[in-house]
Amino acid sequence: MLEFRVVARDGRARRGRLVTARGVTVETPVFMPVGTQATVKSLSPDELESLGASIILGNTYHLYLRPGAERVARLGGLHRFMAWHRAILTDSGGFQVFSLARTRAVEEEGVRFQSHIDGSSHFIRPETAMEIQRLLGSDIAMCFDECTPYPVTRDYAEESMRRTVRWAERCRRSRTGDHQAVFGIVQGSVFADLRKACLEALQEIGFEGYAVGSLSVGEPKETMLSVLEELAPCLPEERPRYLMGVGTPEDLVEGVRLGIDMFDCVMPTRNARNGALFTSSGNLQIKNSRFADDSEPIERGCTCYTCRRFSRAYLRHLFLARELLAYRLNTLHNLHYYLKLMADIRNAVEAGSFESWRKDFYERRSGGSS
Repeated sequence: MLEFRVVARDGRARRGRLVTARGVTVETPVFMPVGTQATVKSLSPDELESLGASIILGNTYHLYLRPGAERVARLGGLHRFMAWHRAILTDSGGFQVFSLARTRAVEEEGVRFQSHIDGSSHFIRPETAMEIQRLLGSDIAMCFDECTPYPVTRDYAEESMRRTVRWAERCRRSRTGDHQAVFGIVQGSVFADLRKACLEALQEIGFEGYAVGSLSVGEPKETMLSVLEELAPCLPEERPRYLMGVGTPEDLVEGVRLGIDMFDCVMPTRNARNGALFTSSGNLQIKNSRFADDSEPIERGCTCYTCRRFSRAYLRHLFLARELLAYRLNTLHNLHYYLKLMADIRNAVEAGSFESWRKDFYERRSGGSS
């Protein structure tokens, strides 16, 4: 259901090319902007394309509750519904369901939960999650998994991991869309041996790609990187590797260093709506009073629409006035930063200069953080 090949390597870092069954090419390593409810908040599909986005993420849980997967299918599928003609990956909703700790119950058959919208009761099985994603018509569907919290005991982590494997078997047996690849999700919390056991079981089932779930859920950064350090070399060479829900620019750089190909996170869009902006020399908070008379762009030399047209002083004014344009302009800049970061990484890996690029990245990022 998809083609993937590695076209260059630099240490463990990989430069790859993924082609979906519908013929859309995705250059990796890639960052996927999060379009939870069939929209990347505040931006149009044309703007996303102009930023260089080739694949975005939609969320099964949210789209199941509203507007409903059947309605999306009747209207031509998610691509037509949201007028996005490049690739779409749908998260199975496992993370969202398991974040509803007070209103959900895990059973072997699936998960019972209450809607965060109206309190209505729902029961999602692995087969249900796959059927919802089939109706949505995404290019890549994720297995329904149990998102293991942190901290957690080893016994619970193993029980949760084994359940995720059993659910993955059921997801794999379920019918998916004609053009839909399916990724398995590696669980096991911070226990490297459980992660490896989960991966081995998932490989026996067989998937088009493999994701690492339940990291960056509260564990120390050093622990997250330690788990990846041990797990990443075990992930299949010939399949795309996806680190779910991570994260900061530094997380992306370290993930690539360890051999990860795909990333997603709400950070660039959520931070934009909170006035936190990314630059190559550190982050800045646009509401700070020192920007009140600042005629400079967010980052000198940045080619995004926001930096080409507007000053920090104007962006601060919009943000403090709670003008909708503030969220759009901030989001345009942050996503431009993330997508350019990934393009720079791809170029560095292809040129065999990733380590020197990485050193320069950290030197610049540590220079101006506020």
